[in-house]
Amino acid sequence: MTREFVTVVVTFCLLLAGCSPPRSDRPVIGAKNFTEQVVLGELLAQEIEAKTNLRVERRFYLAGSYICQQAMLAGRIDGYPEYTGTALTAILKQTVDRNPESVLRTVRQMYQSKYRITVGPPLGFENTFAMVIRGDDAKKLHLTMLSQAAQYTPQWRLGVGYEFEQRPDGLPGLSAAYGLRFNGPPRTMDLGLLYRALQAQQVDMIAANSTDGPIEALGLTALEDDQHYFPPYQAVPLIRDEALERWPQIGNALAALAGEIDADEMRAMNEAVDGEHRDPAEVVREFRNRKGL
Repeated sequence: MTREFVTVVVTFCLLLAGCSPPRSDRPVIGAKNFTEQVVLGELLAQEIEAKTNLRVERRFYLAGSYICQQAMLAGRIDGYPEYTGTALTAILKQTVDRNPESVLRTVRQMYQSKYRITVGPPLGFENTFAMVIRGDDAKKLHLTMLSQAAQYTPQWRLGVGYEFEQRPDGLPGLSAAYGLRFNGPPRTMDLGLLYRALQAQQVDMIAANSTDGPIEALGLTALEDDQHYFPPYQAVPLIRDEALERWPQIGNALAALAGEIDADEMRAMNEAVDGEHRDPAEVVREFRNRKGL
């Protein structure tokens, strides 16, 4: 083998290595770009650090489920918190299933077989979509259920996040199930802006999350999904199998968090960050201390 040929081969290998995603020497936890995700991402990171003595890199405020999934597949992050209904419909493109056990089973099997991603034990709460209106409007019109609102929505403006407008468990199916029509196309915006728009009367209904702190803090009303349209959305950690093989202690952290958060606790942590403007890391540390984690 000539020296020139060896040089070419080595150079080619170096170029290939340069095209590969960088491999961190520590676990990398991601999160989507809203408060609850950042809180849960920080919770995963802190628990992994406590159980493994590894330093965890945080990559939060990723745009949404699709971006987080692509980051996982590319090895840019090793895990992030997700919701079973979102995983089922938005990522796996499966039909809506309203049975929590079968949704979790399907998501676990398909993530493992398709992506070599482990779906950890549920964290203990469900965060479903919530169609939210101003409390004064709910009282004035005597509204508690989404089916009751259908007669008023032709005069209302709707605000939604970017994913909700198109996803299979989102606006198109919801509108069909309840016969909803709105005053013009929905206004799409970052999730953090929805409550401001509702308070400022720029919109009259928003597609929010059931564990959002501002619902109670601002005296808003989440209308009951009385047709049971939305699938279950159990919060679960997703971790790449490669990361579990490299740092098997991460499994201890996932097991320790199983069933530890109920909806009220999640709502309180969200409000501590959103309403009280506290540091998510501090809020998570206090929660872990209370739970003895």
